[in-house]
Amino acid sequence: MDNWIVDKPMRLDKFLKISRLIKRRTEAKKACLAKCIRINNRIAKAGDEIKIADEIQINLTNKIIQVRVLEIPLKNIQANQAISLYEVLKEIKKEDD
Repeated sequence: MDNWIVDKPMRLDKFLKISRLIKRRTEAKKACLAKCIRINNRIAKAGDEIKIADEIQINLTNKIIQVRVLEIPLKNIQANQAISLYEVLKEIKKEDD
């Protein structure tokens, strides 16, 4: 597995795209600007660096998801490997009003 590295942090927006938690890097940046993303319970910026064991909370339109970073890839990975980058801690579906 030469696509993995464990000691180098990665930008939040890039990690969200590679892990497929958010589809595009620009969408991740917009979510950060809208204060919808937190790292370790503080409001995150797109350029914040994440490392293994960080907890990321994403407030999406229809749900809130909280994950713990398990691995940081060196480069882009296949979609079926993306789920191994994080562990879902909590997922709350939002009710329609």
